[in-house]
Amino acid sequence: MDKHAYIIADIGTGNVRVAAASPDGKVLGVAREDIVYVKDPLYPDALYFEPEQLWQQVLRLARQVLPAAGKVRAITATSQREGIVLISADGRSLIGLPNIDHRGREWEPIMQDKSRVYQLTGRYPTSLFSAMKLVGIRERRPEIWQDTASFLSISNWIEYKFSGVARYEHSQASETLLYDVNRQAWSPELCSVFGLSESLLPPVVHSGTVLGKVAPEVTGALSIDPEAVVIVGGGDTQLAIRSTRPSVADMVIVSGTTTPIVKLTDTYTLDGEERTWTSRDIVQGRFVFEANAGVTGLNYQRLKEIFYPNESYDVIERELAENTHTFCMASLGSLLADEEESLTRGGFIFPTPVSHLLTRGSFVWATVLDIACSIVRNYRILADVSGHQPDYIWGCGGGLQSRTLRQLIANLTGKKVQMRPSFQQSSAIGGALICNEALGIDAHIDDTIETVYPQEGELYAQLYADWEKTRKNFRNMN
Repeated sequence: MDKHAYIIADIGTGNVRVAAASPDGKVLGVAREDIVYVKDPLYPDALYFEPEQLWQQVLRLARQVLPAAGKVRAITATSQREGIVLISADGRSLIGLPNIDHRGREWEPIMQDKSRVYQLTGRYPTSLFSAMKLVGIRERRPEIWQDTASFLSISNWIEYKFSGVARYEHSQASETLLYDVNRQAWSPELCSVFGLSESLLPPVVHSGTVLGKVAPEVTGALSIDPEAVVIVGGGDTQLAIRSTRPSVADMVIVSGTTTPIVKLTDTYTLDGEERTWTSRDIVQGRFVFEANAGVTGLNYQRLKEIFYPNESYDVIERELAENTHTFCMASLGSLLADEEESLTRGGFIFPTPVSHLLTRGSFVWATVLDIACSIVRNYRILADVSGHQPDYIWGCGGGLQSRTLRQLIANLTGKKVQMRPSFQQSSAIGGALICNEALGIDAHIDDTIETVYPQEGELYAQLYADWEKTRKNFRNMN
């Protein structure tokens, strides 16, 4: 068989990536650029992107990885889960609204019974989700709203641009507040809550659906095989989860810009205190029961830019391994499912006067400990609601390149942390697995597992208690 590969477009919160991956799960090449966001002055907290600009980035990055791909057999996409692109009746892409766009916040009171919305959607409703972005456009951008005939998740929009076929995938539909997660269908009741027409809603399809061949204008622009097909992907968290090949009842930590902590279930699970999210998985019949630790990876990245601007992550890990730095603690705004409001103030606490033992590594170690403790608190909330019997937790995502973070999670949970090969590129690997299934390709995938074992439980229980005290101190300042 001729060498062939898949192209996976991945639109994250901060950047757009395009990867080439082989059927056996190897990442052959990755190219990335930052997404360009524009502040919308008509709202207090609104950002958007120009769809055509993003599409040209995808094409440009695809050209960069194509030499490593050989013959392209299929293309799929994944993206940040709450972002959308509005589409006109004649197929024009009008405006892109990312997950960090909160233009609908001032109209949240239209949801008079938020508990009912939670029961149907599996998530406490806020301006984060797509329906409120649509409301914000309707209320203050009439020149765009009058042309809007439909909308798509960003990943489904990328697939639409590749194929010309507009479909909404179930895991992405879970993020709209217009989709009944348990019934696996768009909800007329939810549409009426937001005053949105059901005509806006595209047909829903399962991940792994073959939309058709890549459009001729795209195969020409990229010089790829005209027989290549477009396959429906899904939410970035779900594709990352897929890369670990987990089972029902497994827990998975997806450590990226944010860090979802999820349990896979085969029943629709809700938390009586409305702290968690429940979404459709890309595997049919399976749900993703989730808490999210928020901008953990972003915090780590920004601290690296301050303290280690010219050094690699390996240098950080070496310095973290040299000392425990346990006298420095941090609370930097990570999210906990059992807190109603996020922290607006945070920082570091260490003994005074300033000790000669305090180094740049002390601040980064405290940051990593804050990330680990936030992950563990959210893990415990999920386990309290639905239980967790296995003695391991799966991990994936670029954040777990930190050996210190992996070990802290194992020590604080008392569970093994397991990772598959190429866990840093989990969304790309998940995309390759979806393409294999869609095309009926039975490729050999490396099943090696890297395992981190828990140790020193008593010491880390005290560190966790110290972290809780630190967070409480900052909570009192907010």
